[in-house]
Amino acid sequence: MPATAFPEVAPEVMPKPAAATEHEHGYLVICWDDPVNLMEYVTHVFQTVFGWERKKARKHMLEVHNNGQSVLARESLEKAEFYVHQLQKYTLNATLERDGK
Repeated sequence: MPATAFPEVAPEVMPKPAAATEHEHGYLVICWDDPVNLMEYVTHVFQTVFGWERKKARKHMLEVHNNGQSVLARESLEKAEFYVHQLQKYTLNATLERDGK
């Protein structure tokens, strides 16, 4: 009786998932206008949370005031969540959205 031949199965080669890099910026941090916080306070919070100079913080504060919102940052999910929580801690209305790009 001949020996039984067992089929050889080659391991399946799975493509490696794309690793998230530190430079992956897929989430937008958005601050929305509210009738509660004063403009100077919002400017101060932007300076505190993002470490911005007064001129840049004021520019974004005016966008929030005049346009109803301002995109403050484009970051990785973790960093965007961190910024949103920091802004909310200061009672600002902030959210994050997936960047459509």
